[in-house]
Amino acid sequence: MKLLACVKQILDFEAAVPRDTRAHAITPGGTTPTKVNPFDLFAVEECLRLKDTIPATTVDVVSVGPNRAADALRKALGMGADRGIHISTTGEAEPSPFTVACRIASYARKASYDLIVTGMMTEDGMHAQVGPIIAEMLSRPCAIAAVVLDPSIEKKRVYVEKEVEGGMRIEAELELPAVVAVQIGVGKPRYPSLSNILRAKNQELEIVDAGSFEQPAPRDVVLRLHPPRKSRSGTILQGTGEQKAVELLNFLRGKALL
Repeated sequence: MKLLACVKQILDFEAAVPRDTRAHAITPGGTTPTKVNPFDLFAVEECLRLKDTIPATTVDVVSVGPNRAADALRKALGMGADRGIHISTTGEAEPSPFTVACRIASYARKASYDLIVTGMMTEDGMHAQVGPIIAEMLSRPCAIAAVVLDPSIEKKRVYVEKEVEGGMRIEAELELPAVVAVQIGVGKPRYPSLSNILRAKNQELEIVDAGSFEQPAPRDVVLRLHPPRKSRSGTILQGTGEQKAVELLNFLRGKALL
């Protein structure tokens, strides 16, 4: 069984992230901290779990992005994936989910994967579009927000359970080949072993120039990038405990709360 997991190295928004207000874009520098998109680690784990249980299964990992995408690939290789593919966008602006999906679909079309697994969304954009668009481009069935994933080689189907509103779950079977976007919590990502970490550090990645694919026309335009509007303010009490108590009492009385 041939599996493909999709990963992305995203900016760590716990740190200050610079932005270009004229270009309406995030402008990360060389020191801006990054991390693997947490949703994607669950996608990798599901592929590795299937590799552990289904004989003759291989796991490839693909990432579309600039040089930092290699970090996400090596993390997945350290977890146990077999091969990393970097679709390099170095020198380009941040690609849209549509562009990312088109490039992954173009690569996957030639490789004939039985199952493509993505995270449900990325923490940076939160679009939740890449998996469904890949499925549409390849004319494959798709399930999103999956929390159970169980393929059957004999039936050529994959059984999924997906979360919906109200805590309910939908059970479905998809014909293989298929695309599944998994939810956080589907299976705890494993820690990379030392031997795999050393292997991943030196393993050669397949580098594919994003320009080698047909460039899709933009489907959306970013109009503005800005922090959330301030909806409330906070007050920090200063001084000793007694002074803070008096200040709090005066504040509550001023708001007619006492």
